This record gives sequence, structure tokens and C-alpha cells, in this order.
Amino acid sequence: MIELTDVCKSYGKTAALTGATATVPTGCVFGVVGINGAGKSTLLRLMAGVLQADSGRIAYDGEDVFENERVKRGIFFLPDEPYYGGNTTGKQLASLYSAYYPFSHETYKRWRDFFSLDDKTPLRNFSKGMKRQMFLSLALASQPKYLLLDEAFDGLDPGARLAFKRALIEMSDGTGCTAIIASHSLRELSDICTHFALISEGKTVCGGDLNENLQSVHKLQAAFPRAITCKDIPFDVLNCDVSGRVATIIVQGDVAEARAKLQALSPLFVEEIPVDFEEFFLIKTQYNAGREQISGGRDAS
Repeated sequence: MIELTDVCKSYGKTAALTGATATVPTGCVFGVVGINGAGKSTLLRLMAGVLQADSGRIAYDGEDVFENERVKRGIFFLPDEPYYGGNTTGKQLASLYSAYYPFSHETYKRWRDFFSLDDKTPLRNFSKGMKRQMFLSLALASQPKYLLLDEAFDGLDPGARLAFKRALIEMSDGTGCTAIIASHSLRELSDICTHFALISEGKTVCGGDLNENLQSVHKLQAAFPRAITCKDIPFDVLNCDVSGRVATIIVQGDVAEARAKLQALSPLFVEEIPVDFEEFFLIKTQYNAGREQISGGRDAS
């Protein structure tokens, strides 16, 4: 288990993280999400022990990660733009990683061939997507205890994305590997993540079990025999959007109570629409920033 407690990090006068707190259960696929500049990449570098937090704590099974070789031996960190020497080949990297990790050459060969990569060619001759494919092949073959990936899906076509997601699930289920992925691809993460942390303005807005969080937010659509406004909705909402006589309302908590209160307005119908991870992300980030609340709900007539 990884525990992050009130983690803060600044670059000079610029604050990247101002209080990130999260718990990453062992053996899960954990998504780190947030808008550009939220602090996702910084958080992964801190979790990998590449950077030291200004304050707060990052602990792997109770042990601090920074300058802790024993903990770091179980971590494979793949940044968005990994470093390599000018003439470095995939074959040379495989040899290097096999001296450090419980490296599976069979797994490496399978993924190298799946991506149709020549591991004798210097990586500088590869496209960005091919470089990403090579490092993902190496990451999966290294069989780490903790796999930290920054924008893991960049450079992968739809077929490769599907295969890679399956590989992550197999690693998690088969070896107990904990995968932490920072990504903008919320649709991709929703397929594989069991837990998450949403970072906004350097802080953790929400997180935990993904399904439990999605089930805590409800979207109701109601049609009325007359035009209404968001001010007519008789309870607090996360978001309200009205178009003519149809209102789309986002609520958190007891959906049955919300439906009962809507009946007082004599709607023609009320139906609940599932909320996906992408919509949940938008709702939470907007609400955290103080926008799109009932007091500022927008009507479109």
C-alpha cells in the first residue's frame, strides 16, 4: 500500500502540489487525473523518489521512498519523455533492466514483436509513438511491484491500447503489481482503474474506489409541462442545465430524495442517466472551482 499524506512541492515560487493526500491499495490499477498543470507529473516523480517533497510524506508499506534503495528496487517509473543515450537500443535497455528487475525476456520479446519493433535500432531513429511502445514493452517485462506511468496511452493505436490495458489487468491480478497511471485519457482509465485521485490546483479534490465515487453522483433528466429555471429546483445540486422545459440535474447523495422533491414540480417524466468517469471529472473540477453551481446555473431557452 502507498500512502500520500498532505504532499507539497514547489519549483521556486511556483507551487505544483499544495496538499495531495491519497491511499493506493496493493494490486490495484490507480488513476491520477487532473487538468494540465494540476500537478500529476510532479506527483508521479515524487512517488518514484526522483524528487523530494517539500513537506508531507510518501510511504510504501510504511517506508519513505526518497533515497530508499530497497523501496525503489520495486518501482518502474516511465515518464512522459524517458531519457536514453544517443545510440541506445531497446536490446541494450533490456540488458540493463534485466540486471535490476526480475526481467522476463519472453514477455519483452512478445511485446516487442507485437509492436513490430527492431530492438537493434537506436531509439533516436524511432517516432515518439515507437519509443513509447518500446518503453512499455520494457516496463511490462520488468515485472515491478509498482509500475508508475505518465501518459501511458500516448502513441498507441486502438488495438495496442486494448492489448496494453489487458496486460495491466493481467499483471495486477497475476503478480499483484500496483499500477499508477497519470493520464488525460479518462475513457481509457475508466476501463481498467479500480481506484483514483483527482488533483486540482495542487490538491486532492476526491478519490478512492472509482465505482463507489461514480455511484455517489447521479444525473437526473426531467421534462416539465412548462418552462422552468434552475432556481425552481427545490434542493442543492452540483450542476443544473435547463433547455426549455427539460432540466438536467447533477446531485450527490440520496437520489431517491431528489426524485421525490422533483415530483412536487409535477414533471412529465424523470429518468436517471449513468455518469461516466469523464463527466464525473468535469463535475468535480467545475464544482471545486466554484463554477456551474445552482446559484450560477445557466438557462438556455
